[in-house]
Amino acid sequence: MRIPDKVAIITGAGAGIGEAIAVRFAEEGGRLVLNDISEKGLQNTLDIIHKMGAQAVAAVGDVSNEADAQRITQTALDSFGKLDILINNAADFTQKSIETATVADWEKVLRVNVIGTALVAKFAARAMMATGGSIVNIASMSGLVAQRDFATYNSSKGAVINLTRCMALDMAPHKIRVNSVCPGCVVTTASFREIERLGLTFEEWRDRVAPGHMLNRLGEPREVANAVLFLASDEASFITAAELLVDGGYIHW
Repeated sequence: MRIPDKVAIITGAGAGIGEAIAVRFAEEGGRLVLNDISEKGLQNTLDIIHKMGAQAVAAVGDVSNEADAQRITQTALDSFGKLDILINNAADFTQKSIETATVADWEKVLRVNVIGTALVAKFAARAMMATGGSIVNIASMSGLVAQRDFATYNSSKGAVINLTRCMALDMAPHKIRVNSVCPGCVVTTASFREIERLGLTFEEWRDRVAPGHMLNRLGEPREVANAVLFLASDEASFITAAELLVDGGYIHW
């Protein structure tokens, strides 16, 4: 096992990439605190983990709310007595141009993706300072490139990438490594919301998006989870302030 008895918080664990990360961590011996704003989605992931025979507890809450962010970390300490790993995966997927985005749109996407990431990391880092640990922020290849009508989302994920670097520098003296993973287009529940918004079938959307990747296909959540597991584990002990692309070659194509 790659993270035996390590205690990990995973935010946004109620579906998609977050659920896949939870499953991979459970397979590798992790003890988990799973967060999501959706109690229903979170319960579904918990049921999967418990059927595997792994340990996991829930911490329903909004990462952009400071009290909720602090409670998530406290849940780990109360349940397992320590914290080793934080995976900041919770995200808002508002995708608009500067022409169409309202102030409310900007506030929502920045509060969840940037402020929420920073808040949970702040409290988690305090719990890790005595023993060290690993933080992995889920950014996006969208934070590294320009995409039409995606200004809100891309700006927020670009901020997450640079926030990761700053966090890595600040936390290095405490032996806390901080890295980001940048997925390409991965098939999740958010994908199907985008498909509905565009009025396309899945096949039409796939055929439009997949050729933008060198591998000419879409990613799967487990493929992202594998990269996250690597960075969170001791196998990546000399890696910090890095952004790991899991994008099928998108940004170099």
